[in-house]
Amino acid sequence: MREVMRELACWWQAGTTVGMGTVVAILGSAPREPGASMVVGPNGEAVGSISGGCVEAAVYELSKEAAASGKPALVRYGISGDDPYAPALTCGGTLDVFASAVSADTFPGLDAVARDVHAGRPVAVATIVEHPETTVVGRRLVVRPPQSGMSIPPKLASASSGAPQGDRIVDSLTADARGLLAAGRSTCLSYGPMGERRGEGMRVFVRRSCGEDRQLLGVSGDGLRRPPAIRDARQVS
Repeated sequence: MREVMRELACWWQAGTTVGMGTVVAILGSAPREPGASMVVGPNGEAVGSISGGCVEAAVYELSKEAAASGKPALVRYGISGDDPYAPALTCGGTLDVFASAVSADTFPGLDAVARDVHAGRPVAVATIVEHPETTVVGRRLVVRPPQSGMSIPPKLASASSGAPQGDRIVDSLTADARGLLAAGRSTCLSYGPMGERRGEGMRVFVRRSCGEDRQLLGVSGDGLRRPPAIRDARQVS
């Protein structure tokens, strides 16, 4: 998400819904690391990159559909077996990509996250990418270090009346996300549906951002902004 944050925040502030696809896990050789993202803007603009070309078109359509329908999706791209026309990675690896709609409704804390990243303050965004209860998928938790002075505990965004209570989920994610912040890592974690550490059924991608992400926001050390890397939809192939 770091390389698309500036444009993403601008669309968010304008009240626009956009689609975002993010690499949440890799297996074997892959062109990008977990956290690489592509955002599809309201007019079909593409910002960021998922694979450097291998599955860009497929993720573009996946993200565009997520924005239009409001339904998140987790898709695996790898070596194409039976279908020679299916999107695949030429490097032989596998990517898990999560696509979802991003707006002020689905990500109410995005503006604060953007300010943290711009200022070089450590922050992590934990996103539930897989869960037996579909109303839980796509919910986000913003986590900051305990010494940051936050008196209000983190809360899962985009709560649904039909979703299970998330106290245990929040407790597990908060502790683990802070550990990843300290370690400087972004990764996908597995839990039970209610946040049980040794369970299965829920996968959560934790994306951490620290001070080194400033340059990837288009902000250089002297405060000058670089031009955004926005591509026309025709350039995504």
